[in-house]
Amino acid sequence: MLLIPSIDLRAGHCVRLLKGDFAAETRYEFEPHELLLRYQRLGASWLHIVDLDGARDGTLGNRGVIHQLASQRAVRLQVGGGVRDGATVDDLLAHGIARVVIGSAAVERREQVIGWLGTYGSERVCLAFDVRLDAAGVPRLCTRGWQQQTALSLWDAVDAFAAAGLKHVLCTDVERDGALGGPNLALYAQALQRFPQIAWQASGGIRDGADLAALAALGLPAAISGKALLEERIAIEELRPFLQNA
Repeated sequence: MLLIPSIDLRAGHCVRLLKGDFAAETRYEFEPHELLLRYQRLGASWLHIVDLDGARDGTLGNRGVIHQLASQRAVRLQVGGGVRDGATVDDLLAHGIARVVIGSAAVERREQVIGWLGTYGSERVCLAFDVRLDAAGVPRLCTRGWQQQTALSLWDAVDAFAAAGLKHVLCTDVERDGALGGPNLALYAQALQRFPQIAWQASGGIRDGADLAALAALGLPAAISGKALLEERIAIEELRPFLQNA
């Protein structure tokens, strides 16, 4: 399993939200490029960059910072948050982003996003499905920076893109994101069972090396971690098995 460190940007600063709540923000004093270099030194081969302003407002609010990070060519970047039109996809790829992450647009503009999978290829497009479990335990999608709840299930959303060659899906359990309460292992086990052909990226709740080992034991290809890595809660020796260049 590959560990992908996450850097969340808001107004150019590195932050973390608790359970997707913009009013529950923790700002960190690290500059984005400092974090990129720290994670590179740890052995990370990929970074996940989230433009939180873009996720909420629908247009990239941290474009300049993201371009600068990509220009360092230190690690490969996948970038999401506010990617809702072809011009933005083109811009990010042209500036060296390796993979573009599509969230709300995959729900609201399905045919357009299917077209992007055909145009750019399945390796350069990742769909991000952020979910909250309903009373029956069904994962229902949230959009617009987790501000809008939908009735669409994760399983129906993935199925709609399966025939279009979808490969990479990032799934976040919103209620666990930033809470350091452990990942939703049952959710990801079900995801792997239903769609074994998908290269799932698990996000939300990772707190220690045991959580990484548990996700790896499920057979997950990748996991995203933000807060635990920012706050150096996981020992380097526990990280090394999951960092390609360690």
